[in-house]
Amino acid sequence: MIHAQVTVTGTVTGADDGLAIPGANIVEKGTSNGTISDADGNYSIDVAADAVLLFTFIGMESQEVPLEGRTVIDIVLESSSTELEEIVVVGYGTAAKATLTGSVAAVKGDELKQSPTTNFSNTLVGKVPGLFAISRSGEPGRDGATLRIRGANTLGDNNPLVVIDGVPNRSLERLDPANIESFTVLKDASAAIYGTQAANGVILITTKRGKVGKPTITVDMNVGAQQPTVIPDMADAATYAMMLNELKYYGDNSVGMYSLYTEADIQAFADGSDPWGHPNTDWFKEVFKPWSLQHYENVSVSGGSSELRYFLSFGNRFQDAIYRNSATFYNQQDFRSNIDGKITENIDISFDVAARSENRHFPTVSQWSSFRMLMRGKPNMHAFWPNGDPGPDIEYGHNPAVTTTDATGYDDDRNYYLESNARVNVRIPWVKGLSVQANFSYDKHFRYRKVFETPWYLYSWDGVTYENGEPVTVRGKRGLDAPQLTQRADDDYRLTYNAFVTYENKFGESGIKAMLGTESQKGLFNWMTAFRKNFVASDIDELFAGATDQYMSNDGSASQFARRSYFGRFNYNLGTKYLAEFVMRYDGSYMFDDSWGFFPGISLGWRISDENFWRDNIAFFNDFKLRASWGQTGNDRIYYSGSLQEYKYLTLYGYSDKTYVFGVGNDNKLLYEQAIPNPNVTWEVANQFNIGFNTSFFNSKVSLEADYFRNLRTDILWRRNASVPASAGLTLPPENIGEVENQGFEYILTYRGASGDLRYELATNGSFAKNKILFWDETPGIPDYQRSTGKPMGSGLYYQSLGVFVDQAAVDAYPHWAGAQPGDIIFEDRNDDGVIDGLDRVRQDKSGLPRFTGGISASLYYRGFDLSLLLQGSAGSVVYLGVESGEIGNYYTDYAVNRWTPDNPSSTYPRAWNRDNEYWRSQGNTFWLHETDYIRLKNLEIGYSLPDAAVRAMGIQGLRVYANGTNLLTFSKEKLIDPEVGSGQAYPLQRILNLGLTLTF
Repeated sequence: MIHAQVTVTGTVTGADDGLAIPGANIVEKGTSNGTISDADGNYSIDVAADAVLLFTFIGMESQEVPLEGRTVIDIVLESSSTELEEIVVVGYGTAAKATLTGSVAAVKGDELKQSPTTNFSNTLVGKVPGLFAISRSGEPGRDGATLRIRGANTLGDNNPLVVIDGVPNRSLERLDPANIESFTVLKDASAAIYGTQAANGVILITTKRGKVGKPTITVDMNVGAQQPTVIPDMADAATYAMMLNELKYYGDNSVGMYSLYTEADIQAFADGSDPWGHPNTDWFKEVFKPWSLQHYENVSVSGGSSELRYFLSFGNRFQDAIYRNSATFYNQQDFRSNIDGKITENIDISFDVAARSENRHFPTVSQWSSFRMLMRGKPNMHAFWPNGDPGPDIEYGHNPAVTTTDATGYDDDRNYYLESNARVNVRIPWVKGLSVQANFSYDKHFRYRKVFETPWYLYSWDGVTYENGEPVTVRGKRGLDAPQLTQRADDDYRLTYNAFVTYENKFGESGIKAMLGTESQKGLFNWMTAFRKNFVASDIDELFAGATDQYMSNDGSASQFARRSYFGRFNYNLGTKYLAEFVMRYDGSYMFDDSWGFFPGISLGWRISDENFWRDNIAFFNDFKLRASWGQTGNDRIYYSGSLQEYKYLTLYGYSDKTYVFGVGNDNKLLYEQAIPNPNVTWEVANQFNIGFNTSFFNSKVSLEADYFRNLRTDILWRRNASVPASAGLTLPPENIGEVENQGFEYILTYRGASGDLRYELATNGSFAKNKILFWDETPGIPDYQRSTGKPMGSGLYYQSLGVFVDQAAVDAYPHWAGAQPGDIIFEDRNDDGVIDGLDRVRQDKSGLPRFTGGISASLYYRGFDLSLLLQGSAGSVVYLGVESGEIGNYYTDYAVNRWTPDNPSSTYPRAWNRDNEYWRSQGNTFWLHETDYIRLKNLEIGYSLPDAAVRAMGIQGLRVYANGTNLLTFSKEKLIDPEVGSGQAYPLQRILNLGLTLTF
């Protein structure tokens, strides 16, 4: 039968503000035929004359409308109660936000697309309350942010568990934000359902899936330019030369103030009159280019019917480094396919595949070494001679103008990932609300790394040799005598399978939901390496071309892991007024002899705004819910000295490099006992308490969520290496003896409003967390002010700086280090014994981890235009900022200009120093301890979507152009380095300016 077709048009608007709703779904009921409204809320769809249209949009009540002969249908969608309707992803399922009792932060995927960073973890900075995201480096391929949920909680591993599409222990750094549907953080007892891996919190990410409707093709592409947020400002050649003169003078006053460089020399450095003999080199300018390139492309296809839905995504991205003639770059290609199908009315299946290729390319000299040399780059030395030849080395053959290029060889690191999920969900038809779900995932990873190191060449000039009136430079080999090659191959996999039964039903106003399941996970990791040296030439970079015998080596090993678990959750609600949840997990881990542990969590909620006494007297609040929770989680990823302590309950053996002879002509490797076992080693235990509330007022335009938390971490792995004297001759194994307390608060305040065609949203969030060590092994008898107990983890032990000795009289008047002289830093005599020694050092109250992080965001929409911005900041952290200066390297301009000299005795900065030769450089002290509080314009995006009439004329569904940027402006007292990086010898964060285009077909 052929049905007559008609074209139906109309506009979709909201009842609250009368504004157009872009992106509303309009589907012909009972078919896969559908469309979405454009930026102005308009739609057009061809349907059967007797069709019924279904209008849906997130946060709005759905409507079914029969045509009844009409061809123009304007729809006004009513707002649903946002919290009642909003669904949040939780462990092994979903929950209505209205009935949540735990501390859970959720962000929609579209909110994470506004930052042009290539590493997804950096998009999280300042956006999620309770999630401390700190970017420490901008180096392509190695630019991941440090993620901490509610700060630091242990002396060991503080990384949260990441669960992607229900599969634990996947990585989030290289996800494409265009593929992310939701991002959720479990911060309290709600994480107990993940047991021994949940002590540091859990991050849940779901990727996008197909929606019913005709295929929608989206193309997103952008290109950007990067530059460092801060380039260190170093002293010029004239200033540096004068400081070297001062150093010589302070060592021997009889030589005078111009013993190394005369006043004429210093003038020549300043005016550039002798570029060969008196250079004035800006090393950062010589090594960095003004801008570097990055670009991104993604194509996605989504659609399907009620029987089969699909989401496909293809992505590519490239990021160059900031060096001139750079050997550093990162390139990625990724693919995702999420398929959902309906076998019968009660059986659903899905199959997901994600593949990713990552190529990291570097020079053989690390960025740390290059930046160390850049900071030490002497301005009176050449990076390049005036004739273009590379200048001499700063130290160890390193000239960063050369070692940041491929002149030293290459380090090529390629990684290939395959992640797959298969899922089946069966609804039991004869028991209402009963379903069974089973999941299986297989993740595979290959890594191939090839490091080919070659000699490089620099040029020197003796200052006197000329040819035809031009200086003659001499080429010299640096680095290795001959090329060498190291190759490594990794091959690992991870299997995860779980199954759980869920029952959900309502009995009058009471609702219950129960879930019980089991999960197993196992994996294997293999690696092997091969090394050859003394290549005859660098033309052939393969193993066979290297020398053999003593110039070759091979190595390899393997490891495996396994976990098995049983978990459950029970929820009860009386309407939305009284709420309760109990979660549990019984976990078995391969890490311990006593491998099983039980981890419970309980939370309660009371929607006090549903009580009559509240409604009758405090109607100002539309909603007010109190929450409280307690839970116990574990951490089996126990680290000590940066190493995962696997199988420490066993006596572990290893092979030595030494051999012994057994039999005729047989060299046998020596097997030896590596460490004393600890049969009682176990997981860390986290006791987590949380109390908070959710509220909304002003007709739900304003919402506020706030929490207070206290976490107590016990059984932290640590050695008794302080209370047991070294003279005992014992090497004791680590024990579960450490205890740390962490407490704080967090909030998010949001306002949503509209005025005419303008819609806007303003929000601010903040998180404060302060930890302190309750117990670890410390030397008996040390002063209280030096103890780590009661202080934050990572806090330093330093002499307190009291300023600078202005003259000899000041030196004589106060206890001082032996040999102190005017211009030196004054150390406080903390114990008033008249002597400056190790007992005067004081444990500080801050560390490199901020105590407060937060953000202020704004989003505006007006007639096709959109704007979003994020101000982000942190407070409460410090960095120890010392520079290897003097004869060995340059000084910060700030230090140089403001230094103490005999003519400037009132300066607050010390005199010129020579590396660590001065006591106030070799001994840690608070003069070099800088506060790194800052506020930053983290993200800004401006976009425009063409009107529906314009895009229809072009034969497409939508077109949006946009410009965005990240790390655009920074306000901080710390000017020498980027305050977020926390180091002067690291690849800087990048300021990125981006232009993009999104097409929808």
